[in-house]
Amino acid sequence: MLELSLLLCLVALGITLLNVFSIITPQSGGQINQKISVLVPLRNEEENAVAIVETLAAQENLSDVEFLILNDNSSDKTYDLVKTTAGNDSRFKLIQGSPLPDGWLGKPWALDQLSHVASGEVLVCIDADVRLSKTAIASVVDSMQEHCLDFFSAYPSQVARTFGERMIQPLLQWSWLSSVPLAIAKRSSNPSFAVANGQFFAVTKSALDQSGGYSSIKLEVLDDMQLARVLLRNKFKGTVGNGAQIAQCHMYSSWSELRNGYAKSLWKGFGGVFGSIIAIALLALTGIIPILSAALGSPYGWLAFEAVLISRVISAKITRANLFDSLLHPISSVLLIYLIIYSWLMRGRIQWKGRTV
Repeated sequence: MLELSLLLCLVALGITLLNVFSIITPQSGGQINQKISVLVPLRNEEENAVAIVETLAAQENLSDVEFLILNDNSSDKTYDLVKTTAGNDSRFKLIQGSPLPDGWLGKPWALDQLSHVASGEVLVCIDADVRLSKTAIASVVDSMQEHCLDFFSAYPSQVARTFGERMIQPLLQWSWLSSVPLAIAKRSSNPSFAVANGQFFAVTKSALDQSGGYSSIKLEVLDDMQLARVLLRNKFKGTVGNGAQIAQCHMYSSWSELRNGYAKSLWKGFGGVFGSIIAIALLALTGIIPILSAALGSPYGWLAFEAVLISRVISAKITRANLFDSLLHPISSVLLIYLIIYSWLMRGRIQWKGRTV
């Protein structure tokens, strides 16, 4: 088992090193002349409503852009705050969402409504808690054009303040940086290479429509990953990139909020019970066994531990995460294993934005 652990840690390090040279990193985009539609679903987001409008209003290098914001039946001040902040800016259109129909989850339904109103050639989906540099959207569209992509997810830097956030958020970015060869992924239409983050996701409208639109993922908790898989199955190309230089996102502000956030989706993230067991085994082999073996004096254990730590440090450097937190990789692995198990125990019982998921 220790030999397998060492092998997996070395493979993770190797893939991470390769991805350093192949990952797409949008920085500053030139002038974009395509029509761009920015889709923002909001439900009870009064804490983010003003900031998301402000970060969109500041976008530059977009010749023709519309900001479509859907108020998804919010029960707080979201609608009024958006309306007041957007003011007379003609680029903004505020839409009142229709009630959630049977057979849909909230976010896919909100995005489906927005996509039918959108008139852009490229749709850029952004979550309420994302903050952008002034040329973020232009640089993402520029990267899509440069690499001939039909969709592109610029993974934002994850703001992590509490201990729980610091242990979990960077681990998820490391998971795909150390396991998915991005040089192959951006050229392949194989769904097994799908990686995406719905916080900042751009897709051509033609590719989305030809793949069935958001109705193709209407019951998917992990709507971003499933949409990427649907697009790839339909022979469109796209991948994830490093959006740390152009975007940041603060998802959770407490452990209970983080736990519920992951509980609603982790059970679906690995394709079922068997996939979750495999994920737990991999986390143990790359996060727990190396340090336990090293503590018992095994040179293989130390080598495995060093390999995985180097890959974590590289990932943290690329994604602007805390370098010190990388050293606590075993703790991160234990906590993520706990969250996977908790997610299965709580599936279908978690309340999120006032809805059960």
